[in-house]
Amino acid sequence: MLHTILNKDDGIVILQPHGTLRKEDFDKAVKVIDPFIEEHGKLNGIIIYTKSFPGWEDYAAFNRHLTFIKNHHKEIKKLAFVTDSMAGGFAELISSHFVAATIKSFEYTKIGDAKMWILED
Repeated sequence: MLHTILNKDDGIVILQPHGTLRKEDFDKAVKVIDPFIEEHGKLNGIIIYTKSFPGWEDYAAFNRHLTFIKNHHKEIKKLAFVTDSMAGGFAELISSHFVAATIKSFEYTKIGDAKMWILED
């Protein structure tokens, strides 16, 4: 399950996975995120907030995740990985080549720092 929290005042979405990711998780996230982008043009940022990366249920979920990234990366100013998982640093390194957003990793306990970083000019 992927819990999607939209803070409309700050234009920040927190994506918090609980268990392996399913393709339906990304469909639900799109229903929360897309109306905000249509109204405001961009998100200030997305925070991926998880102690450890849970992985995907199957290839369909992985593929839907890639489609989500492809369709949204230009509408996001900053992307924060807030995790103690080594996957955060790896994702930051790899994603920087494919994503238009500025990317930064934070320790799992530093979600407040991630929010402040996103809201900096």
